Amino acid sequence: MAAPDAVTDLLGALAYGELSAFDHLADDAGLAPSLAGRAEMSALAAEEFGHYRQLAERLRELGAQPEDAMAPFVAALETYHSLTKPSTWLESVVKAYVGYGLAADFYREVAAFVDDDTGALIKDVLTDAGRAEFAVREVAAAVAQQPSIAGRLALWARRLVGEAISQTQHVLADRDSLMLLLVEGTGDLTGVAALITRITDRHAGRMTALGLHS
Repeated sequence: MAAPDAVTDLLGALAYGELSAFDHLADDAGLAPSLAGRAEMSALAAEEFGHYRQLAERLRELGAQPEDAMAPFVAALETYHSLTKPSTWLESVVKAYVGYGLAADFYREVAAFVDDDTGALIKDVLTDAGRAEFAVREVAAAVAQQPSIAGRLALWARRLVGEAISQTQHVLADRDSLMLLLVEGTGDLTGVAALITRITDRHAGRMTALGLHS
């Protein structure tokens, strides 16, 4: 059974991730070239805020204040967002799909290491919410009109991965409870490596779905 502080840290990190994603997706909706795209991105933002509220309620049930639980993760997540601020609509779409997908894959893996109620909640809030169909449609249409942008978007996706890994490493280095949860949950460092491989494979699948080379 995961230690209480590890569960609080995990939920705090995920809760701030959802709250931060709400803010940034709402901003990115303004980059949309059409009202339809703006509405879809705004809908994703609304989903994120709903997920944040569920996670905040679970933290309260566990005796933690959401603000306190989230505080240790603000710097890393905001650094990630500041270093991966989209400059175009397509960059925002790829970030919404690829960046979120990486985080969701990680949390789904770690959800197996906590109590059943918390694990079920984590899996519940990590729904795709139509991101895949939305992203694939937008990117495919744009690449069909201008094939040369595929390479630039692939580079952007690699940048998203690199920054996500960097900030995750900072968080794990700072939060012993999360590192211990990860190592104990997977069994050893070999298990951690296998987890990372699974996440990398799923990322490659998303890139293939987008028609981009990972």
